[in-house]
Amino acid sequence: VRMPNSPTSSPGSAPCRLEWRPSRWLLALLALISGLAPVAVLGSDLPGAWAWPLAAAAACRGFWLLRREAARPHRRLVLAGHAGGADSLDGEHLHDCRVRWRGPLAFVHAVQADGRHARLVWWPDTLPPPLRRELRLAVAARAASRGDRAMAP
Repeated sequence: VRMPNSPTSSPGSAPCRLEWRPSRWLLALLALISGLAPVAVLGSDLPGAWAWPLAAAAACRGFWLLRREAARPHRRLVLAGHAGGADSLDGEHLHDCRVRWRGPLAFVHAVQADGRHARLVWWPDTLPPPLRRELRLAVAARAASRGDRAMAP
């Protein structure tokens, strides 16, 4: 039963605007793993002729991944305030934009207008609590306006 003074969700709800940037936590973890991978290879029972080149390859690959992640450009995501609105990523329209939560991590997956898939992950250091709440509320409002059922009929 709806209370007479309770607000209702309107199709004119404000969009949720979020900035994405590479996570410093992720970069630190990649640096740590890139430094420890050669140590792990050298500490294994591989013969030296195999261990040293493999350790060098592991370090190179790890630091290449670190550099690639650090160089990713900042992105701007706009989620419409209701299910029928237009979502966008860096000004390009998105189709089928979904937000999933895994503990403190927020995963966004969408299909761009040209068919490419866009995936973004917000770590706790890139999405402060007020914006995390705003994103959760925006996703909940979209689900409510779409009419999804919480249970099977």
